[in-house]
Amino acid sequence: MPDYTAQRMNMVESQVRANDVTDIRIHDAMREVPRERFVPTVKRGVAYADGAIEVVANRYLLEPRTFSKLIQLAQVASTDSVLDVGCATGYSTAVIARLAARVTGLEQDADLVRVASDMAPAVGATNVAIVQGSLADGHRASAPYDVIVVNGAIEAPPEALLGQLAEGGRLVAIVQSGEQSRAHLYLRQNGRIGSRVAFDAWAPLLAGFRQKVGFVF
Repeated sequence: MPDYTAQRMNMVESQVRANDVTDIRIHDAMREVPRERFVPTVKRGVAYADGAIEVVANRYLLEPRTFSKLIQLAQVASTDSVLDVGCATGYSTAVIARLAARVTGLEQDADLVRVASDMAPAVGATNVAIVQGSLADGHRASAPYDVIVVNGAIEAPPEALLGQLAEGGRLVAIVQSGEQSRAHLYLRQNGRIGSRVAFDAWAPLLAGFRQKVGFVF
């Protein structure tokens, strides 16, 4: 029988703390949430591997290093309302729920919505709502949000999501541009959106976030 508890501890030590994630709350949350329960049974043996895990076709849990660094970049506070975009089976939502006041997990795949809705309360995440809808459109019904986390890569600024940030709100995502792939922090201040590059990272591209290609003359 695999010792998943030991694997969680090792994940935090070797993939999270070793990559400059210093927020103890993130360490504790990732030690508590059983990642193996959020992946298909046949993939539980690699649940704590250093890589993204495909849970259904073209949908992934982010690798622990990238996910933890994104959450630290977002500076989630205990009073924050968070939108977790592309929550898949709900692992990211369950972790964030231990850091924030409330979390809305957004997923467009109906089967994943059902899984995430069952898994959140099963692991003690009672301050969570899982909703279905277009990832790129966000979830206006619960906006504005203090933090928006995008669980995957995007190719252009997510305008609809940025419009759902509260004043002082932060959005974190992996932005792909040509050969470059980097984590970005978007911040709403005085009604305007600013952004900065934070660190190199890669993630699978999320549906609906591909750069639109126009006509070239």
